[in-house]
Amino acid sequence: MSHDALFQPLTLGTLALPNRIVMAPLTRGRADEANVPQPVMGEYYAQRADAGLIVSEATAVHPLGMGWYRVPGIWSDEMVAGWQGVTGRVHDAGGRIFCQIWHMGRLVLPDYIGGQQPVAPSAIASEGETFAPRPAGDDSLFLPMKPYAVPREMTQADIDEAVAAYGRGAANARRAGFDGVEIHGANGYLIDQFLKTSSNHRADGYGGSLENRLRFLREVIAAVVAEVEPGRVGLRISPTSERKGMADADPGALAEAIGTLVQEYGLAYVHLIEPIAAGFMDVPDNPVMDRLRGAYKGAVIQNGGFDAEKGAQFIANGDADAISFGRPFMANPDLVDRFRKGLPLAEVNFDYAYVGEEKGYTDYPAYAEAAEQAG
Repeated sequence: MSHDALFQPLTLGTLALPNRIVMAPLTRGRADEANVPQPVMGEYYAQRADAGLIVSEATAVHPLGMGWYRVPGIWSDEMVAGWQGVTGRVHDAGGRIFCQIWHMGRLVLPDYIGGQQPVAPSAIASEGETFAPRPAGDDSLFLPMKPYAVPREMTQADIDEAVAAYGRGAANARRAGFDGVEIHGANGYLIDQFLKTSSNHRADGYGGSLENRLRFLREVIAAVVAEVEPGRVGLRISPTSERKGMADADPGALAEAIGTLVQEYGLAYVHLIEPIAAGFMDVPDNPVMDRLRGAYKGAVIQNGGFDAEKGAQFIANGDADAISFGRPFMANPDLVDRFRKGLPLAEVNFDYAYVGEEKGYTDYPAYAEAAEQAG
């Protein structure tokens, strides 16, 4: 099957894309210990600049919302300066990059925030465990794991502080030279925790009804579009995801309500995680794409187990406007060219997915270079 649909230009809000292949956000752990982006990150993203759009790894907007090993933030001048080096490299390579702004809520370990209790809509711990900070003197490949802690239910002051942090994060992303921002409302993080019935048991204006559970997202969007024009703002969602104890009583209604809200604010796109193949998430029994499309008339980026053939098919059939690819971009800096020419893809070495500095990060060769090395 022809992959031509992937290579058609697309206007995403007010940004023109040369193709419909989006690099999905991928946490890689290459910021420094103070969460400041490093020069190697600029090289990594610049290598992949022929994507129609790069969405950066999740980037924390507040110290209490940061709970991954060596992930970047965007709340300080030092972080903005670090990101300026990254966006400059991408633009010099002819690319476009959005900053995915993020607060982890209950998925933050106390280890990352000085022993404080993480914050969330309700005092309900997430299921499972996550990466803990590396012990002093430990240089092994594998990070220690710890179970999630019970969070502290957010007060109104906590909510106001988090909303303001998203606004500052958006303003800092603009200062850092990003072409726009993507609000991370998926995968069990803070916004998703407010949206879903399993994690939001509040009895105030932020809980209970669907309208109330949307209130935090509404306030975040308003804060972000006050700093970045709506045509340069996207939203990532995963209404059907049940990872880490997340679930909603009616994912279809949730998707439709989110679509209505995003339509109201005129955002550039919705980035929908709805897998077509099992992997990071399960394939949903009842997909919500049609409900989202019925409420939102802008662009939809689909994500979840796509290859080039299936992605082109979805675009050609009108089931998506663009497709985001995550893991294939890790080992294939020239993924767009490989898709265009039908070349085989390199495999990821997951031992170095989150550690290793340049190794397993910027040292994956393009196809022609790999062929030359092999021959």
